Amino acid sequence: MGTGPAAVPPVRRQAGTASATASGRTGAQRAGLAALHGTAGNAAVAEWIQRQEVPGANEAARKNALDPTGHGEWSTFRDMMAQAGFPDSVTDAAWQLVLGGLAEQGRLNDEAMAKFTERQEQRDHRASNTWYQELVQLIGDYLEIDKPTMALWSGGIDTSVYARSKGHTPLEATPFGGVVDKLRLTEDWKLKTPMWNVLSKAFVNRARGPVHIFLRAYNPDSVLIAQEVPQLRVVMALNPAVKLIWHPVYTAPDGKLREVTKGLELAADASYSKRDECVQVLYDYLRLKHDPENANSERAHAEMSDRLAANGNPR
Repeated sequence: MGTGPAAVPPVRRQAGTASATASGRTGAQRAGLAALHGTAGNAAVAEWIQRQEVPGANEAARKNALDPTGHGEWSTFRDMMAQAGFPDSVTDAAWQLVLGGLAEQGRLNDEAMAKFTERQEQRDHRASNTWYQELVQLIGDYLEIDKPTMALWSGGIDTSVYARSKGHTPLEATPFGGVVDKLRLTEDWKLKTPMWNVLSKAFVNRARGPVHIFLRAYNPDSVLIAQEVPQLRVVMALNPAVKLIWHPVYTAPDGKLREVTKGLELAADASYSKRDECVQVLYDYLRLKHDPENANSERAHAEMSDRLAANGNPR
């Protein structure tokens, strides 16, 4: 699996058994380190142990990384991976890499803030987590889409659900993305967000045809605009079959998501070939036709208003 940290296969529990005792967890830890030693040698074991002793590291993440089967969601992850058709060996290795990445991420987050001032540089450093990079090497083929067209989105998880209802496949609907999306993993979202960023980059690299992008809110600093779309431009340069199709989305008072036409009407479908045209239509609708009583789109309207004001434009 490349040159990064070796995966430590967790010691399997039988389905339906209770949590391991303290002595059982110690045995699992020893078995995991023994497996790591057998795979990568003394240096890898030393690096693994040192990583768990980084001052200020998230204690829960560090504990889970050392005792992967002790994590409360291990059995859920194992069962969902089996249902999705993953081999046991991939399930074991992926779980260790996820938990190792969570344990490592706190240090990278601190370094990103201390060493860099530009937002994208900070994001890139946080995404340099070698455990997450190895995870992509392991499960990359399981990010392939099983429906004709890839979907990207911005503006809340409802936008992802909407994209799926239109027959498109976002990252959360891929075999591996669908499993991880159903897990909490950690209470600290800053430890797992970089994992999603790494997965999303690998996901867009697998675009083979039209990519539908659904915008319920526009933020130039979002992962979609700052990372995913630029990566798609690279893919497009190599594969002319890949093209971007933009959809401005507004949530109506009844909670249903609709798309905005050039005439500023809500419709079942309204697509644009250029980002700027899509954003302009979305902003115009929010600025001119948004109902102040519509709480479903109040956040999108407020963000749009603040962005326009910051740029010296009329709200």
